[in-house]
Amino acid sequence: MDRMKKGMSQQELAMVSGTSRTYISRIENDRSDIELSTLRKIIETGLGKRMEIKIK
Repeated sequence: MDRMKKGMSQQELAMVSGTSRTYISRIENDRSDIELSTLRKIIETGLGKRMEIKIK
């Protein structure tokens, strides 16, 4: 998991990406659906990665 590789807690990721720690936990444990806009925010703002979607 990229969050753990970066040494970030769920709380830190939530604060940086503008979500809650419980929401990050639910996503990580497959207990919540996530909107693409929120996923992009977490990936790009929180983790510093780039998100690409390919449809084949």
